Amino acid sequence: MLPPTPPSAGATAAVSNRSGTISVRTTENGLPLELRIDPRELRYGGQRLADEVLKLCRRSAAEAGARRRDELAEGGMPAHVLDELGLPTRADVAAAQAIDDQEEPTPTSWMRQL
Repeated sequence: MLPPTPPSAGATAAVSNRSGTISVRTTENGLPLELRIDPRELRYGGQRLADEVLKLCRRSAAEAGARRRDELAEGGMPAHVLDELGLPTRADVAAAQAIDDQEEPTPTSWMRQL
């Protein structure tokens, strides 16, 4: 007889900023599990860095929530229950990403410092 399978710790997701210099991995509730910051990001100041980390945490939480929704839907949970849980759909995540992309300024150069 096999031991019971422990319950899932929840979905996680990792996202990075456009340049790949900041990345976070969070739970579906937005709790940061891992944070990586390239030292070059420190030149922009603490407030800008904090704002970027929080934005990435929200994006990561939305992605993790969508993954959790997919897992539960595959397990047979009805869509109306998933809606009541507040788990985002893939369309919700894509729409939020599109808004973020529109608000983020276009870089003046695509070249990065080595």
